[in-house]
Amino acid sequence: MSETTTAAETAAPYRYTAALAADIEARWQDFWEKHSTYEAPNPGEGSLGGDPEQAAKPKKFIMDMFPYPSGAGLHVGHPLGYIATDVYARYARMTGHNVLHTLGFDAFGLPAEQYAVQTGTHPRTSTEANIVQMTAQLRRLGLGHDQRRSFATIDPSYYRWTQWIFLQIFNSWYDTEADKARPIEELVEQFASGARETPEGWGAWSELSERERADLLGEYRLAYASDAPVNWSPGLGTVLANEEVTADGRSERGNFPVFKAKLRQWNMRITAYADRLLDDLDDLDWPEAIKLQQRNWIGRSEGARISFPVQDAYIDVFTTRQDTLFGATYLVLAPEHPLVESIVPESWPEDTHQVWTGGHATPAEAVAAYRAQAEAKSDVERQAEAKDKTGVFTGAYATNPVSQEKVPVFIADYVLMGYGTGAIMAVPAHDQRDFEFARAFELPMRCVVEPTDGREADPATWENAFSSYDATIVNSSDHDISLDGLGVNEAKERMRKWLEEHGLGEGTVNYRLRDWLFSRQRYWGEPFPIVYDEDGIAHPLPESMLPLELPEVEDYSPRTFDPDDANTSPETPLSRNEEWTNVTLDLGDGKGPRRFRRETNTMPNWAGSCWYELRYLDPRNDEKLVDPEVERYWMGPRQGQPKGGVDLYVGGAEHAVLHLLYARFWSKVLHDLGHISSAEPFHKLYNQGMIQAYVYRDARGIAVPAAEVEERDGAYYYQGEKVSRLLGKMGKSLKNAVTPDEICTDYGADTLRLYEMAMGPLDVSRPWDTRAVVGQFRLLQRLWRNAVDEATGEVTVVDTEPDEATLRAVHKAIDGVTQDMAGLRFNTAIAKITELNNHVTKLREVPRSVVETMVLLIAPLAPHIAEELWRKLGHEESIVHQDFPVADPAYLVDETVTCVVQVKGKVKARLEVSPTVSESELETLALAEPLIVKALGGADVRKVIVRAPKLVNIVPA
Repeated sequence: MSETTTAAETAAPYRYTAALAADIEARWQDFWEKHSTYEAPNPGEGSLGGDPEQAAKPKKFIMDMFPYPSGAGLHVGHPLGYIATDVYARYARMTGHNVLHTLGFDAFGLPAEQYAVQTGTHPRTSTEANIVQMTAQLRRLGLGHDQRRSFATIDPSYYRWTQWIFLQIFNSWYDTEADKARPIEELVEQFASGARETPEGWGAWSELSERERADLLGEYRLAYASDAPVNWSPGLGTVLANEEVTADGRSERGNFPVFKAKLRQWNMRITAYADRLLDDLDDLDWPEAIKLQQRNWIGRSEGARISFPVQDAYIDVFTTRQDTLFGATYLVLAPEHPLVESIVPESWPEDTHQVWTGGHATPAEAVAAYRAQAEAKSDVERQAEAKDKTGVFTGAYATNPVSQEKVPVFIADYVLMGYGTGAIMAVPAHDQRDFEFARAFELPMRCVVEPTDGREADPATWENAFSSYDATIVNSSDHDISLDGLGVNEAKERMRKWLEEHGLGEGTVNYRLRDWLFSRQRYWGEPFPIVYDEDGIAHPLPESMLPLELPEVEDYSPRTFDPDDANTSPETPLSRNEEWTNVTLDLGDGKGPRRFRRETNTMPNWAGSCWYELRYLDPRNDEKLVDPEVERYWMGPRQGQPKGGVDLYVGGAEHAVLHLLYARFWSKVLHDLGHISSAEPFHKLYNQGMIQAYVYRDARGIAVPAAEVEERDGAYYYQGEKVSRLLGKMGKSLKNAVTPDEICTDYGADTLRLYEMAMGPLDVSRPWDTRAVVGQFRLLQRLWRNAVDEATGEVTVVDTEPDEATLRAVHKAIDGVTQDMAGLRFNTAIAKITELNNHVTKLREVPRSVVETMVLLIAPLAPHIAEELWRKLGHEESIVHQDFPVADPAYLVDETVTCVVQVKGKVKARLEVSPTVSESELETLALAEPLIVKALGGADVRKVIVRAPKLVNIVPA
């Protein structure tokens, strides 16, 4: 500490410094915790009791997206959204709302499991330690969370209900007639009574065995097990998501080969809700970009299913352009299509093009070789637009149902079983992928949509396909149907009718959305509440056996195999615990104790975040998922929110599809079954931007510590060596992370809160600059000085009325800050508070009412200093529930405005007039103005144009 600093602190011992801020902030955080300041009362009893008087207020349910408790702790980018929701929640309390604002932890998942594999530390041990660290960091920021409602998804009392919800989904089916989920028992009753016939090929319900009945119900259940294609990496011993597989078909982690395999996996029948998930987006207050991503992910498309005869079977294709059927010159099946093996002949047909065979002697050899090649690729790689089109002829020909033309059938990896029927009719003249494939394999093209861009009608001369919905159909006539001369939409409808009349197809709707793969071959996840009997039939555990807790295991890692051995399958950590896996249970079904095998996969980490908003409502309820009255109060439908849901949900746009789509699906199932009143989990969604930081890299491309980089003459140096600088993410691995603890120590939490909110619009990414933090620190210092004597610590305000100019400044600030707070425009709210504070700084004496107003305005943003000043100003109660200031409209209107007076369009005078001046008054004032009289020089006035209060234009005769 320098002598200068020592002298300054001696002269001003009560100056607002980092040390004083730390003392103030710690004291008020303890106060809030001791007095349960942020507890949000429920109506009625529920699990937290209730306060009908408080619950009679309008409610606000404000949420952040679930954080994962990382061992690395927080950097200053993490709490951006948490601070924003806290500011808005505080503002809502001060405007008379009962506010539910809390935070839990999404704590299952791969990072903790990987750490356990590396260190032998139980995932629960490391995760709970991380939660303690993160909770302390968040507390230091002064976040006003209701701590009674906090939990982690790894708490057995929480995942008991995750398992319970899974059982509700398992025990449900989607009734398309009622357009809702119903209990599976109702379907069983319909089959048993004959009210509903079993599907063709199954036989009567009464004649089916127990295993056959279970299999049949599995075709209907919303949660079901099936053999699903997955990315299997023997070298890692685990199944990988598409995003974890590189473009050359190897694991991103470890660079091991990845193979396509079929495994028995649990799935959620989210596709049953595709239309409702689409339609209900219209009722949500979400960013349009997020809605668009969900619509594209669901991918609803209207078209036709068309049957192409091939040998003794039919290949069904889905197309949105049935109007181009006359132009289909070949078919393409996905390599894994179930019909492939049955249509492959023993030898190549005569006149088979050599390029079609892939150099193989028989179709069977060609197909087998190509399938093996395709299995080594991820779906992402298979659909890459830039890659060369590959494929092979199956040796089979199908019949174009409208032209009766024989068309060859290929397999190619750019067609996936996961979309449509796994087969396409190729119209190469009018689809770019088909065009490229046809060129590669010398296949014919036929123009059936007349080009509108001036090209010739012969596709052989084209460089690319021609596709248009605004064109005329050509070359599309046969003896009983003609599309020639029709527009696309009219031709599509005529072809649909023709196909249906001839039993060769029908109009249908297709979706890109696939059922949700719900199994993971990991330890650290929710166990499935499912057991299998000796016949392999899945049975749900009774509710009395929940929660089914994870057992202790010695080895958290899956078993690994020879990396090149595709003929292997996962061995999960849970399967190695024989005592837990093989059990004798009485399921209460009247059959007594029996031997069962538990499901040894676990649920994905998405499971816990699908419903956590509901647990916040009633977190200690051991009898119900949520008390109905409590759920209706906080999340039920109301005016402007027809589907109900959380009032404000803030988080990153990276969760645009998966988490949000899954949570919407679970809400709809629970709503259909009568467990909740809300059909949507989140009514209003807001995506905050990202705090970025500069990344500095040396000549090797390795990141160097940003804090140790020096800037000289516009260049950057680390330890004397020049380094590059690029704006990017903030993170420990990039060596540019700044922790909130550092900023709180140097400036205080209130300064950090203000800086993060002042950096720019909340929904825009912005670069972090530690040097700029001091600007908000100085704002708080000036606010403190406007109320407190730095030498004595005494309040310096006076009990006098503000002057007219100050009143106008105060009420304009109130009005602007109120609008900004409501619109989450915290950066402009801070600018208005700063402007008012600067005005007050210039006053010789500061009225008490003005300082109290400023303290109330800044309280949501900087709650600690606001509480301290509020107490110093003589108020015993906390500022948290005080009323937010209300602007007086009388002070929002400027006293005068400047009116420009023109003669023949040229400015000759300016008048200061009332903003409410009438046109006739303004005309009289303008004509009487001496400068205007002089400018007219006695000339008559032909016309006066008045635009009150700012313009008068005089036209002489």
